[in-house]
Amino acid sequence: MQVPARFEYERADSVPHAIELLERYGPDARIVAGGHSLIPMMKLRLAQPEALIDINGLSELGQISVDGDELVIGALVRHTELLGSTTATDLFPIFRDAERVIADPIVRNRGTVGGSLCQGDPSEDLSAVFSALRASAVIQGPGGTRTVPIRQFHEGPYETAVQPGELLLQLRVPVVAGTGSAYEKVERRVGDWPVAAAGAVLSVQDGVITRAGIGLTAVGAEHFCAPEAETYLNGRPPGDEAFAEAARIAAEHCDPHADQRGPADYKRHLAAELTRRALARAAGRI
Repeated sequence: MQVPARFEYERADSVPHAIELLERYGPDARIVAGGHSLIPMMKLRLAQPEALIDINGLSELGQISVDGDELVIGALVRHTELLGSTTATDLFPIFRDAERVIADPIVRNRGTVGGSLCQGDPSEDLSAVFSALRASAVIQGPGGTRTVPIRQFHEGPYETAVQPGELLLQLRVPVVAGTGSAYEKVERRVGDWPVAAAGAVLSVQDGVITRAGIGLTAVGAEHFCAPEAETYLNGRPPGDEAFAEAARIAAEHCDPHADQRGPADYKRHLAAELTRRALARAAGRI
């Protein structure tokens, strides 16, 4: 039987209280919400925090709303809540596409948006989704609140911009008229991590692409995005030829590694094909 090392447990009753507890216990404290990544790591003793700070009671972090020209998603929103939110999925169908293929209902009922992003796994679905959407992360710590572009949020495998003593509060997604979005994923079996996946967000005005976002995961794309392919698309009419070339560029600039899910050349092929499909679906939804 696998048992975690001994730890202290505290339940936060507000965001300031959670920040206070993080300060009290220091850098070896960890936030727990869904716990689907942290608890298994603790059982294997790959993670041995001195204290767990439970934020499940912070209802203010579990809201989905529109604030001006931004969609706001709290860090404590469960996967199943994001999947069921017409506020989010009507604006950005990419959320529905992605959440339907994340893990299984048990995980989606407890796992949180913030927990997924803060885990920083190189194969995380929502990291690619929010990268394609060009979201921003709002983080609070002892010194106040700061906003970090999501493309600067992930600093490396399992490393994020959230520093010791800080808490991710919410994700803010710009809402732009004339936008379509989609997510495409290949997995070995239902609910598995992706072999490769791609998200696309397109804004079109007067017949040309005015803004393109491409998110990639599990294929070694830096910051989960494909900026060279996005630059290629900007100012061009949407269409099969443009999408195929953007997909080729996206695949060319990623760096997949061979593992139990497949060889590198297969993953690069998937990066191109899934990007092309996601762009075409996104354009069709505008």
